[in-house]
Amino acid sequence: MTAQIVLVHGIRTSASMWRAQLRYLSERGVPAVAVDLPGHGTRMAERFTLEGAFDTIDGAVRDAARRGPVVLAGHSMGGLLCLEYAGARTPPPIAGLVAASCTSIPRGAGLTFYRVLARGFDRLPDRGMWLTQRMLAATLPEHTRSDFGAGGYAFDTQDLALGLLSTLDIASALPRIRVPLWFVNGQYDQLRLNERLFTRLAPHSELLVVPKTSHLVSAMRPDVFNALLGLAVARIDAGDQAPT
Repeated sequence: MTAQIVLVHGIRTSASMWRAQLRYLSERGVPAVAVDLPGHGTRMAERFTLEGAFDTIDGAVRDAARRGPVVLAGHSMGGLLCLEYAGARTPPPIAGLVAASCTSIPRGAGLTFYRVLARGFDRLPDRGMWLTQRMLAATLPEHTRSDFGAGGYAFDTQDLALGLLSTLDIASALPRIRVPLWFVNGQYDQLRLNERLFTRLAPHSELLVVPKTSHLVSAMRPDVFNALLGLAVARIDAGDQAPT
């Protein structure tokens, strides 16, 4: 059976951030689905909860697992949620995991600073969208530039979600992950803070650092990220498993 891909977006954005990946996978006949988490995209009116987020991921994974082995991929907040989900005491039905731009424990001074910064942006005229658009225009190629905001920005969910992320126990989850695991970071990603810790806690994992790339690695270098998804699919289709 062919590997199935489930894609989980980061904070503020939505399933639309994966447009380049969905096109790539569709062209190669790889079944893929990108979900919207509560409080984001098509579910903007819902309240974000960790339980709702995990239910969304689990529902998509179990549906896809009926058709083939599942490669789960998440970016930023989505990556952290996927790590926690994959490292549950009762392993979920996934065959591989791609965790992008998320090798940082969401606690302490770093998280506090990020929340203060986000609140400051939120108080700007038009909630900082003028600056956001200028930053995207300066860093992303034209064909992916609109993808992050196409499903709307979850401004009202962001601070709540950041606070809830601090309750995750990623350090305990990582050693329990027993499927092929790829960490993907941009060279200049601010969330590389605990990169060494993550790879030490998951010694069977592989780390790929994409040069000259920031936090938005899947949109900034879509060809590289897509190639990695293709590699993951090929490895899982070939029956690759993580060491026990």
